[in-house]
Amino acid sequence: MNKILICLVGLLCVLSFKSNAQYAKADKLLNLGIGVNSYYSGGIPFSASFEYGITDAISVGGGLDYLNYSYRISGSKYGFSALYIGARGSYHFNELLNLSVEELDLYGGASLGFRSFSWKDDYNNSGLGNSYGNGVFFGIHAGARYYFAPNIGAFLEVGAGGSSNAKLGVAFRF
Repeated sequence: MNKILICLVGLLCVLSFKSNAQYAKADKLLNLGIGVNSYYSGGIPFSASFEYGITDAISVGGGLDYLNYSYRISGSKYGFSALYIGARGSYHFNELLNLSVEELDLYGGASLGFRSFSWKDDYNNSGLGNSYGNGVFFGIHAGARYYFAPNIGAFLEVGAGGSSNAKLGVAFRF
């Protein structure tokens, strides 16, 4: 995760600061991605988030993270799934930083939602029990979107607010 943060900081240092913010009020933003690191012991987390711009700097919406993983040990099958669903909001820093790169959207924010974790095994059905548990979660995120075309690009997001602390994927703007 430190390497990712260093890359984001390096990207900010390379960029020139001027005018033209990429993000605008009433933009609809969709991220579809995968987690590049899981908080759990395996699997590939999938994520989706959608936000709607309510001002030129603030967007609100929702997010979903899902992870499913199964494996075998000595002939017994084990598996778990984790689902995070919640509301999120972001502040878009382009105008504040006076960025001149129109294709770039820098943002950070928070999320609040519900986490569901389930465990299954065919050995004795005990497994992890409720060690991860179900309940309310609070998350934070920081990210960057870079648009290769007016409405499609890539995103990188780091933080705590789902089954992964780093996400990479495709970004859409409507």
